[in-house]
Amino acid sequence: MSLIERINALLPQTQCTRCGFPDCAAYAQAIASQEADINRCPPGGDEGVRRLAALTGQAALALDAECGREGPRHVAVIDEAWCIGCTLCLPVCPTDAILGSNKLMHSVIEKHCTGCELCIPVCPVDCISLVNLTALETGWKAWSPAQAEEARSRYAFHQIKQVRDTRTQADRLEKKAEAALADVAAHSKHTDSKVLDAKRAVIEAALARARARRSAA
Repeated sequence: MSLIERINALLPQTQCTRCGFPDCAAYAQAIASQEADINRCPPGGDEGVRRLAALTGQAALALDAECGREGPRHVAVIDEAWCIGCTLCLPVCPTDAILGSNKLMHSVIEKHCTGCELCIPVCPVDCISLVNLTALETGWKAWSPAQAEEARSRYAFHQIKQVRDTRTQADRLEKKAEAALADVAAHSKHTDSKVLDAKRAVIEAALARARARRSAA
């Protein structure tokens, strides 16, 4: 097991981004390459810092206040009376702990929620709140290695699903753009050349974006 993998195994896998990195794996890589300190993970708390210090040989510093404070484990709760079914919270949930579909109320699967809080700022009607599940227990006292491993697995699946969805959307956009180009070509004899050139430019730009999204995915 590489150093990055060992560091990542000591992180709580909440994928909350409070450390300043897009996920726990990215933070682990930054620690391994000495581009980030080991005290930037509030969910892991002081115990998490001590574990990372023991592994890396770095000093066990106090938690970086800029990243937040150590606290109890929370779970997101959706007020179904206010939920408008916009689905904006679905893609940002790193463990797919939110159930719902367009224009239907959503709900949170408590055991899969890491309390990352990423769903809260995207909700346009502020119908998501946090509930304290562990009272005064904080950090690793409020979160187990088994829960961390399950969260890591669910996040890996979430990433795969996002790539698949991005490719599907890109494929649909590319097909529409190609059909539009064919339509423009079919009517080229009956349309002003300047108008045709403008349409081609717009469609070709859309086609390029679709191909770029698929390549990135």
